Amino acid sequence: MPSYSVITDRCKKDPTHKCITVCQRKAIGPKKDDPAYATVPQMYINPKKCLSCGDCIAVCESKAIFAIEELPEEFKKFAAINAEFFKKKKN
Repeated sequence: MPSYSVITDRCKKDPTHKCITVCQRKAIGPKKDDPAYATVPQMYINPKKCLSCGDCIAVCESKAIFAIEELPEEFKKFAAINAEFFKKKKN
């Protein structure tokens, strides 16, 4: 089973975006210059790009990011929500 991280609705879209800064694969979005940034309620992780290194988990001050294997039951739906954001971006 592939491992990746997931951002939940605890995300506050912190203006410093430490998660984006530390992501080696640039798997987190949208970035501030993306038109979608103003309309989305949170940040998302592309599961196809994520290395599951945990760097984003370590810097997230709102405790919104989890490894898929450690995702609490009440947040499981966010795995699909994160993936769907990036599917829509391709269209």
